[in-house]
Amino acid sequence: MISRVHRPGTPPSLGCGEAGRPVATATACPENFFGILGLLMHDNIESHLVEKRVFKPPRDFSRKARIKSLGQYRRMYRESIRQPAKFWAREASELVWRPRWKKVLEWKAPFAKWFVGGKLNISENCLDRHLSGPRRNKAAIIWEGEPGDRRTLTYQQLHHEVCRFANVLKRNNIRNGDRVIIYLPNIPEAAIAMLACARIGAVHSVVFGGFSSDSIRDRIIDSGAIALVTADGAYRRGGIVPLKRNVDDALRDGTSIKRVIVFRRAGNDIHMEEGRDVWWHRELEYVDANCRATPLDSEHPLYLLYTSGSTGKPKGILHTTGGYLVGVYSTMKYIFDIRDEDIFWCTADVGWVTGHSYIVYGPLANGATVVMYEGAPNWPEPDRFWKIIEEYRVNILYTAPTAIRAFIRWGDEWVAKHDLSSLRLLGTVGEPINPEAWMWYHKNIGGSRCPIVDTWWQTETGTILITPSPGAIPTKPGSATLPFFGVDPAVVDENGREVGPNIGGKLIIRRPWPAMLRTIYGDKARYRQQYWSEFKGNYLTGDGARRDEDGYFWIVGRIDDVLNVAGHRLGTSEIESALVSHPRVAEAAVVPRPDELKGQGVVAFVTLKTGVNATRDLKEELRDHVGVHIGRIAKPDEVRFAEALPKTRSGKIMRRLLKEIASGAKVTGDTTTLEDFSVLGKLAESEE
Repeated sequence: MISRVHRPGTPPSLGCGEAGRPVATATACPENFFGILGLLMHDNIESHLVEKRVFKPPRDFSRKARIKSLGQYRRMYRESIRQPAKFWAREASELVWRPRWKKVLEWKAPFAKWFVGGKLNISENCLDRHLSGPRRNKAAIIWEGEPGDRRTLTYQQLHHEVCRFANVLKRNNIRNGDRVIIYLPNIPEAAIAMLACARIGAVHSVVFGGFSSDSIRDRIIDSGAIALVTADGAYRRGGIVPLKRNVDDALRDGTSIKRVIVFRRAGNDIHMEEGRDVWWHRELEYVDANCRATPLDSEHPLYLLYTSGSTGKPKGILHTTGGYLVGVYSTMKYIFDIRDEDIFWCTADVGWVTGHSYIVYGPLANGATVVMYEGAPNWPEPDRFWKIIEEYRVNILYTAPTAIRAFIRWGDEWVAKHDLSSLRLLGTVGEPINPEAWMWYHKNIGGSRCPIVDTWWQTETGTILITPSPGAIPTKPGSATLPFFGVDPAVVDENGREVGPNIGGKLIIRRPWPAMLRTIYGDKARYRQQYWSEFKGNYLTGDGARRDEDGYFWIVGRIDDVLNVAGHRLGTSEIESALVSHPRVAEAAVVPRPDELKGQGVVAFVTLKTGVNATRDLKEELRDHVGVHIGRIAKPDEVRFAEALPKTRSGKIMRRLLKEIASGAKVTGDTTTLEDFSVLGKLAESEE
């Protein structure tokens, strides 16, 4: 049986050392702090990589933080697990309800209803409730376009624009419950369209602006959307992405779409279909800014967000209103320790769940000021991010490990040109961060003074589930540390039994949380089968993980990515971390290939730092490097150098495609999320 109550272990080795400085325990590892564990179970994911550096929260940060100590975190966490209704009711009470809920949770596994009987509107909670005080004239969104154009919208101005566009939606016969596709660049109008849909009860489905016409069409068909909001074009690395042309291609053979609303962004020539297409700016001429927010049931659908898989058919993750808002509001407040005076920058696109939760809904519900940037981090030069931080005096930066590794590859000199002293907190999102990238981020971007919140969560979870509280929890490079309030995770074996310290297994969540997905749109059976069938009543994350002796969680990669080498089950992220710890390596991805003797061999795709030559000797050096820091069993059978790795537009490495390339198979399945298709051809042609 799986224990129902998770109690984080007390970290005995974390109580010494200066705040913000690393603490090495008595069992510290050799150079690069990697070591080998011996207590492993054959059927579980083996974990060989150990990180012993520990960083206590800076005293100054802790003194001012909402959660000031490990003891306070533990007390709040204990209450959230033992008395979840009381804990979440207190958090929800800080928001506007019309009327209040009658019951906090109704749980009939695997289906949850949160704040049953309550009504509210997310747009009202993100905008209207801030207008009665000084926040009405506070910047809500500070936006910069890739060409350098800029806009700032106060809460009062954003409310005005959202109300006007909500009336545009109503004028175009979009009603409560209708589905609306939003296919826009990372511009304020994307947030405006989302909030306008929420205001009238329409269900939005944002499609990332880098996706193809096939991706748009798939989502229209699955959702049955009747309207689509787009732009003529978007700027990307100095060029124009033809968004409207992609929409026209998606709609060519007929769909459920009756209206296309087009925002003029890039000024490129486009076709406007008579009777179907209308201009955003012209529609505004017919409406006013009076639009009352519609009170919606707590379980009213808020948005669909599609994730792709190996089948090529995207699945629509459904999030609803009340629980999701409480989740993003509370995680934003506690995890980022957000303050009225902060400038917060999440570098994601609004098209991803990170953008939904931590560009739009979480920050605005807290009355925060957010930065939005339209373009690429290396346009026109590799210091664009650092220029933005310096100019706007950004206080909190939330970005992806893949971006951090790109910054490392481009060179420290781009960072050194800028004053980043305004930063007080850093965050990472999207995938596990390898320890060496964490250390670079800590030193070069955070000036060795900023806590780092390494956050683990998914599109399905809606909000962050495992993360440090920055003023309370000592951090270890590469670990997401401990669970957020109300979250009950465990690492289990194939039979659902919780495993001991430093033994890898499957990561599950053992109780519902407010922002959890409610279903896969139109497919409850798939929802039940994919997430809840393997360990009944427990959510299967699809990730492998381990917990160390201090109770900290370490994500070791997707379960599907686990390598089975001569009977040893190895997580890909640990081998990748060992490779990236080599001073010449910027990024690495590890996948299996069939091997007659061992079952699977290990293939490493490696991107080198700028200026480093790819040689056969370096391949052998990297293989030996992995052998030294992890063990001979993990040494790659093959190292392939790559100019770039295949990634989604959100920056995640598409290991599924690399696996097919490594095995010599034809690339199949869904590639619509791939950022640069030329990468595949170059990888396939690369020599061993």
